[in-house]
Amino acid sequence: MDEPLVAIVGAGVMGTGISTLVVGHGLPVVLVDIDEGVLERAAAATAGGLRHATLMGALPAGRAPARLRTTLSLDEVADAAVVIEAVTELPERKAEVLAGVSALVRPGTPLITNTSGIPIDEMAAWVKSPGDLIGTHFMNPAYLISMVEVIRGPRTADGTVESVLSLLTRIGRRAVVVRDAPGFVTSRLLHPMINDAARVVGAGTATVEDVDTLMQGCLGHPTGPLRTADLIGIDNLVDALEALYARTGDERCRPSELLLEKVRRGELGRKSGRGFYNYSEAQS
Repeated sequence: MDEPLVAIVGAGVMGTGISTLVVGHGLPVVLVDIDEGVLERAAAATAGGLRHATLMGALPAGRAPARLRTTLSLDEVADAAVVIEAVTELPERKAEVLAGVSALVRPGTPLITNTSGIPIDEMAAWVKSPGDLIGTHFMNPAYLISMVEVIRGPRTADGTVESVLSLLTRIGRRAVVVRDAPGFVTSRLLHPMINDAARVVGAGTATVEDVDTLMQGCLGHPTGPLRTADLIGIDNLVDALEALYARTGDERCRPSELLLEKVRRGELGRKSGRGFYNYSEAQS
């Protein structure tokens, strides 16, 4: 019996990580993007991610990875058993993609939006069948972090929740289902904390290294908030903070000047080679 096809739209950091996770657990993936170069890099990154996950013991022993197919055509999602949207955290871009996907898939196909904070009910206005829409918040790297935040919107159908939880179990993830709200749980807590950490550095109270060391040693944070910012991508973090600020009015979510300056300089974190830390030597 053939395994169900998973379509993933968006071949950036998160889309690539989720693709690695899914094919590594034996489910075929069609990965869609609008840029051929991005797709080529994603295929190479998936191969590297599979090697990394294997070395870390994060994939099922004895199971060969499934096939990853890349395409520029959104039409390729039409026959998928489930679609995961993983494009950038900009409402207009997500609206365009979700509307396009919704017009192509069979009724009842779960539509998963991977988002760090945009309310699911807001996105439900962009799809034909709001009951088919559900949110997930995979952490980066998705193929190593076993917990996934699942967000049920007010109009999400029971069958959609059950299908998505079954899929997550199939790919070795544990899920916690939360109610819909801006930022949900993880981003609502984590992103303002990172923003505060950047403010502490910007005020000259402590260095980047000292902030992370104190948060690790005193409060048990595994990497420190500013290393986490580099992993998320500082541009992605700023987008998410701006979305939270627009929806909550919470001043802690207004992006700090240091974060904005990092984005202006192109210091976006690991993906650019420099953020709060310098990664260029490690990548050379």
